[in-house]
Order: sequence, then structure tokens, then C-alpha cells
Amino acid sequence: MEQFTLHTGLVVPLDRENVDTDAIIPKQFLKSIARTGFGENLFDEWRYLDVGQPGMDNSTRPINPDFVLNHARYQGASVLLARDNFGCGSSREHAPWALVQYGFRAVIAPSFADIFFNNCYKNGLLPIVLKEKEVSQLFDMTKAQVGFEVTIDLPEQVVRAGDSVFTFDISDFRKYCMVNGFDDIGLTLRHADEIRAFEAQHLMKYPWLANAQLDSNKIA
Repeated sequence: MEQFTLHTGLVVPLDRENVDTDAIIPKQFLKSIARTGFGENLFDEWRYLDVGQPGMDNSTRPINPDFVLNHARYQGASVLLARDNFGCGSSREHAPWALVQYGFRAVIAPSFADIFFNNCYKNGLLPIVLKEKEVSQLFDMTKAQVGFEVTIDLPEQVVRAGDSVFTFDISDFRKYCMVNGFDDIGLTLRHADEIRAFEAQHLMKYPWLANAQLDSNKIA
């Protein structure tokens, strides 16, 4: 996954509490497990005035002009500002996939649903928990200034917004993974040389395993 160290991005304010994963990416789009193509259907039921289906040409669909992601001033936003309990509902990993594929690098909110919060880290999306009054301050700043941006410094664990600086907590392990771009597979591949060496030694000790592996591949 993409590394996260220092990011400056346009902020879009989603002023709703309890945004669930079915709103983030509706259930009809979960038929695909390819992990690609979900960004265009992010918040589909709010972005469009018709009912979206997989494979539709979104360029011809009627846009909801009242939904914040469709406002011209927020096009190209990469930081999502949200309210309490963002990402509640089902545990679908497609939700952070859709957010990342739309172009978001971080979500800032007073609180997140636990499973969604964990899934964000596994997919390179940084969930930042700030105090409710700090989030409200950011909402006011975002709405007052066209083109409002924040800078997120993950190594320093701060969000800089104009003259304001907000600190956030993150575990050392999660910071290490985000800064280095390691998902679960990437963490394992750090030990690729040791894994290959073990497999070679194991095969020398049990050479019959080579034939067993070939036989299993034929069955598959």
C-alpha cells in the first residue's frame, strides 16, 4: 500500500453522524472482490439521483447537486472531515477501498466504528481521531474558506490547519506500517529471505514434500 508520511490536501466536510458502510459503498457493489473500481460509487446513493448498479456508466447518471462531494469547491479533496461514529454498520472492507480509490488519504472524525477503523490501516487510509470541539473548529474553517487545506504530519502526529495545530494518537506499530506502506502481506514479505531459506532447508530435510507439492498442484 502507499506510504503515508506528510500529506497536504483539500478538505471536504461530510456533516453527518453515524455514516455507515452501506452509505459509503452500497451493498449491490459488493459483488466484486477485485479491490478496484469502487471509488466511482463511493456514497453512491447520496451522489446520484438514480439507483446505481455495477457496470453503469456514471458519466450519464443524474448528479445530486446538494451532496457535498458534488460541489465544485471540493473537487479533488483528499481529506474527509466527518462526525461521530463514522464507518458504523457492517464490516465490509470495501468501504475503505472505495474511499482510497476515490482519492482520500485520511478521514478526520471524533470517533470511528472499530472494525472500519482497523480496516483503514490495512488499506493505507489514515483515520484520525480528534476531540469533538476540534473537529467542529475544522468544520467551521472548511466551510468559511474555499480551498481550505490541512497538512497531516504522521511522524509528528499532528494536523496543521492555518495557525492551528491538532495532535492525534496512533500506536507505534500502526504508525510504522503506515509510514513504510506495509499492509499485512508487506509485513510478511519483510522476511522473504528467511522464509525462502527455511523452505529450502525444510525441503532438504523432507525431500518427499517436493513430490507432494507437485501432486497437489495437479489436483488443483
